Amino acid sequence: MNIEDAIKSRKSVRAFTDQPVDQETIHKILELAQRAPSGTNTQPWHTYVCTGEVKDAIVKDVCELFDQGKASRYEDFDYYPPVWEPVHRDRRRQLGWELYGLLGIEKGDRVRTAAQSKRNFKFFDAPVGLFFTTDAYLGRGSWFDAGLYMQTVMLAARAFGLHTCPQAAWISFQDPIYKHLNIPADQVLLSGMALGYEDTDAIENTLVSKREDIENVVTYAGF
Repeated sequence: MNIEDAIKSRKSVRAFTDQPVDQETIHKILELAQRAPSGTNTQPWHTYVCTGEVKDAIVKDVCELFDQGKASRYEDFDYYPPVWEPVHRDRRRQLGWELYGLLGIEKGDRVRTAAQSKRNFKFFDAPVGLFFTTDAYLGRGSWFDAGLYMQTVMLAARAFGLHTCPQAAWISFQDPIYKHLNIPADQVLLSGMALGYEDTDAIENTLVSKREDIENVVTYAGF
């Protein structure tokens, strides 16, 4: 797959098949991703890959916390702002309306909305879960570098016919992740990610999020 096809075909898949992904393939993806750029070659990322019993244990514990309403707030981790400016708020809402519309979840249906949200914490049934961290003492530049690394992981996955879903949702339920993966306390959780084969029969996977017109985000100078 060439790079243009990989970029255009990458999307957040929210329903996976149970087809397993072998460790060798995952290793090849992460070897490719290791070529991601980073400031002064600091490579400030750590990746934790889970499947099988370990993944199941994380899912079980986090789903229990979800059911108990024990989510932490994103702003507690300086991850998302407590209040969004309209331009970003509206993009978030539009994505939610499109997804719930496909699933037939009406506005105000808290039961089905919660059930769909909970699927995040089952990796949308993907066979592989990944978690990405960086060292806690590092600053914004290193978070940026880790984002470049995650994007490279997602594009490399496309080369092997796999799909992904980056998941910030895990930020709200960190304790079981650190526990079951033995993540050191001096690392900061950046994101989770589901990895596997797309369920092409799932209607939610027909969703391709809209992108802003390039004229609204790009400024040219000196041409």
